Amino acid sequence: MSRDICIHTWPCSYYLESEKRWFPGKLSLTSLSLKFITDKAGTILVNFPLSSIIEIKKEASHFIFSSITILEKDHIKHWFSSLQPSRNAVFNIIEHFWRELLLSQPGAAVQASSSTMTKGKELTGLMACSQKRLEDTAKVLHHQGEQFDNIMKGLDKIESDLDVADRLLTELESPSWWPFSSKLWKTSETKPKESASTPSSEAFGKEGIIIKIPAIISQRTESHVKPGKLIVLVSGLEVHDSNSLLMHRFERDDVDDIKVHTPYEVSIRQRFIGKPDIAYRLISAKMPEVIPILEVQFSKKIEFLEDALMLRSTKASSPAEKGFSAWHTASGLMDRVMHCEPSPGSQEGGQTQLQMSEQFLSKEEAQELRQILGKLKSLALDTEMELERQDEALDNITSSVDRAALTIDKHNRRMKKLT
Repeated sequence: MSRDICIHTWPCSYYLESEKRWFPGKLSLTSLSLKFITDKAGTILVNFPLSSIIEIKKEASHFIFSSITILEKDHIKHWFSSLQPSRNAVFNIIEHFWRELLLSQPGAAVQASSSTMTKGKELTGLMACSQKRLEDTAKVLHHQGEQFDNIMKGLDKIESDLDVADRLLTELESPSWWPFSSKLWKTSETKPKESASTPSSEAFGKEGIIIKIPAIISQRTESHVKPGKLIVLVSGLEVHDSNSLLMHRFERDDVDDIKVHTPYEVSIRQRFIGKPDIAYRLISAKMPEVIPILEVQFSKKIEFLEDALMLRSTKASSPAEKGFSAWHTASGLMDRVMHCEPSPGSQEGGQTQLQMSEQFLSKEEAQELRQILGKLKSLALDTEMELERQDEALDNITSSVDRAALTIDKHNRRMKKLT
């Protein structure tokens, strides 16, 4: 997936200094650049990388019209006015992606001008990114396994309660002269012990933070946006403002749908009956790191729209399959590079192969890549084992639920006979 994806487009006007007039058109923001295209001719008047920006300011043209000015390194100043839906909305989104690019890549300008990154460094970066994604997925799977364990504990408690109910129903079905008062006292004494153990299980692992990213948040209208944070928890989602004040908390079961508009933009909604829904739209430069986690946590509630289908296709395989495929691909590539030996019959061909291997991957890069691949392999194996364990736990939960449903139905019929 190419990083230079169109994130947002706004209708606006651009002031061309050479002709001393304004041109109507559209301002397009990608993850790496900013460009303006005119409406009539479709001409690209400006197109510059975000890494070349020195300053972004809110100003007024002719002291009346609100505008945004962008200053480049060569002291070239660009004026944008008549911004829709509002100047603040456009300013906050552009500033967010510009700052995140500077923070994530301090040498972005040097890299963009020189373009000297080797294939080995690119491959190492891809493997490190895959490792981070797999680690995040493993955290979610681990929490899901803990939830299954808590469900099994709850089902065991239900079964023990049903056993108590069975004894009580048996005593009630017995003749009235049967002395059973002592048993009632014994059963009532055991209940506080069981109820005392429930808070600890509910509080277990409730507030684990998986990932926290800065985001531009809008609610209801796109013209009112503000910077904030999105926090992904094992138990749900939290939206905070720029002062770290909680705006809204979505419990995991309360989220009704998550729509992925682009790899950098998602919307989260909680439906209500008789009152307006709660919906937030979030744009972030780090959203591609969050979407795979949301896809695992909310697999049945997440929806990829047309512009995000490309991201969906790259994430179609399971976490274990992704780990194994990345490991096999990169390990095969390294074997070809590291064990490339010239044949005795063709010395020139051997020298050519050695030159290609030296250009493609150095020894330091190969060593770093081997370490990452080892971690990827162990993570993929652990993920596969955890998935198999959870499959068995799901089978046990299903059988326990069926048994409990049958027992409850039986107890209901016995109680109807008593009444």
